[in-house]
Amino acid sequence: CRLEYGSLEFLKEQFMATTLAQSIHDSIRWVADFPEKDVHFADLTPVLADPQIFNGIMRQMADWAEDVDIIAGLDARGFLISAGVAVLKDVGVLALRKVGKLPPPVHHVDYGLEYGEAALEIPAEGLDITGKRIFIVDDVMATGGTSQAALELIEKAGGVVTGFATILELTELNGRSKLADLPVFSITTA
Repeated sequence: CRLEYGSLEFLKEQFMATTLAQSIHDSIRWVADFPEKDVHFADLTPVLADPQIFNGIMRQMADWAEDVDIIAGLDARGFLISAGVAVLKDVGVLALRKVGKLPPPVHHVDYGLEYGEAALEIPAEGLDITGKRIFIVDDVMATGGTSQAALELIEKAGGVVTGFATILELTELNGRSKLADLPVFSITTA
């Protein structure tokens, strides 16, 4: 069997993706009953602190973020990811903030979490994202409530969401179903 160069590159990419996913899995700190009883929290702090894993995450997400103007990150760990991906893509970054972190006026969207209610905001003045192609990144996708709110918030402000990427997707909670036909990428699942 003869492998062409392109085939060898594909196999190398597949190996790197598998290795990255396994490294992430091995580094996640799982915390039972946090932030409340019956919630199994995936703490990705150790994942983001590892320079090789962090670099791999940034490069993988940058590959997925095609033809974009802005990388949007969800408060708070999504900020770290969005900044890294934006640098690699040579585009701007947009922080989607939790309620009360920005001065008015703001664009605002309420949403539900598996353990409560929350909201996301971006400035309504001084920021014009009308027609901008925006790729959203975050660390974990669970029920999809935050992801759906991010999509609604960006569209409310006139932006065009091109896709969503996450490090870890909790597939049993089916969060991607809340993003309709939007391309959703995850490096690993649990």
